[in-house]
Amino acid sequence: MQVLKLAAFSDGDTGGNPAGVVVAHELPTDAEMQRTAALVGFSETAFAAPAGSGWRVRYFSPENEVPFCGHATVALGAALAQQQGDGVFALTLNHAHITVEGRRSGSLVAAALQSPPTRSQPAPAALVAEALALFGYSTHDLDPRIPPALVHGGADHLVLALKTRSALATMHYNLAAGRSLMLREGLVTILLAFAESAQRFHTRNAFASGGVLEDPATGAATAALAGYLRDLDWPHGGAIDVVQGEDMGMRSLLHADIPATPGSSIRVSGSVRNMAD
Repeated sequence: MQVLKLAAFSDGDTGGNPAGVVVAHELPTDAEMQRTAALVGFSETAFAAPAGSGWRVRYFSPENEVPFCGHATVALGAALAQQQGDGVFALTLNHAHITVEGRRSGSLVAAALQSPPTRSQPAPAALVAEALALFGYSTHDLDPRIPPALVHGGADHLVLALKTRSALATMHYNLAAGRSLMLREGLVTILLAFAESAQRFHTRNAFASGGVLEDPATGAATAALAGYLRDLDWPHGGAIDVVQGEDMGMRSLLHADIPATPGSSIRVSGSVRNMAD
């Protein structure tokens, strides 16, 4: 099968999060998709096949299937725009119906997803303590304005907001220990965030659940974070910009539009660049 390789949420012609995309007449078997994702080696590969007036989509990391992946969805939107022409494409996921938009612009494609509904709740104290210990942080490193929370925007994440950019830069953890914690708690990632301003965030996403130490751009977690900020009545002014991947040398730029209705879909957008197939 042909695997397209695209970097989603790129900073122009550089950076972004590499994703594999397979557009086929029908979805391969589970074993074929898992094997392909492992061979590609990116944090996620999206598999899409026509279904009615839209597309059936599944996502696989190198080690397991994930319910939703933002950067692979945006990469899929770019691939569909290049193959089908610019437009908005309806996607059926395992547990949700969403859309992705792709618009070609020179060597790049501007793409945007509409996330599944969002929700959030306070994180249990024991889980927060275990996660802080995993990363070598303490409660003194946390930003009290954004309490630790379990957030959802198509997948489940733990958010830990840090007081300083320097604390974010020191992120490190044991992959096996992180994988054990995330799988036990049903977390796809642990999102570490620093609020540079009310509308500009720097984030890092530990993705040990998928066998990946860190993602350079995470659209699903950005949607979940944006939904959480709305729940907090954070002064986001209707949108946030997120810089991710900087500490990995893969600077990525994500934009999230936040409508006022609690729990409603978040629009996450950015640029996509082609990589070698």
